[in-house]
Amino acid sequence: MSYIGYIEDREANEELKALYRKYRSPHGDVDHILKIHSYQPRSMVGHYELYKTLMFGPSELSRVQREMIAVVVSAENRCKY
Repeated sequence: MSYIGYIEDREANEELKALYRKYRSPHGDVDHILKIHSYQPRSMVGHYELYKTLMFGPSELSRVQREMIAVVVSAENRCKY
């Protein structure tokens, strides 16, 4: 699996710190899939908006079906999900 570096919370500038706060999970962490955008914060916002639309927007698929698809794709890609 490839590795993509990201800016740690303690090294983030104010703009990035604000995004990390905004996207922090109830468990207190920011998903790595978002952190990989830390060098281009605008792309982090775009990625999150795309994710939100795909997972929560109007669809013929239920939320559970969408999650199941995401799990299968991640497993096929040998990605930690």
